[in-house]
Amino acid sequence: MRASRALAVTATAFAAVGLAAPMAAATNGPSNITVNPYSVHQGATMKVTAQGCGHGGKVWSNAFPTTELSAGGTGYARVHIRHNTTPGHYNLSVKCHDNSRIETHKFTVLAGNGARGGLGGSMGPSSVEMQVGGGLVAAAAVGGAVFLVRRRRTSHAAF
Repeated sequence: MRASRALAVTATAFAAVGLAAPMAAATNGPSNITVNPYSVHQGATMKVTAQGCGHGGKVWSNAFPTTELSAGGTGYARVHIRHNTTPGHYNLSVKCHDNSRIETHKFTVLAGNGARGGLGGSMGPSSVEMQVGGGLVAAAAVGGAVFLVRRRRTSHAAF
């Protein structure tokens, strides 16, 4: 009797999971759209994320070309803002491949190219910088030696 009850509970659990799986896979279109950063400079890159596009989708705007949205629970795309985009407020649109619904989100384009981080100290000094540094060290060594030699002579003369 206990085995049949356990079997019935197990079968009910599997049936509930089996019936819920198609509903979990179904999407209602894009939702929870976010952009990072919200304010982006001309020519810069912005990340767009959207939930609900299990089979991917596309993202487009007047400020950047149409870009593919990755597949998965939360899809993302890296979009490149055109260099000649006029600064101001823009809307982007997201559409999933498996749904006809379109959602929009706002973002701002700023004037200029923004900060160029560059290499930031990841490069070593050039040969000119090494020669200048070596010359300064040599000058300090000569000046220190002259100071010590002169000081010794005057201190010996006093005794």
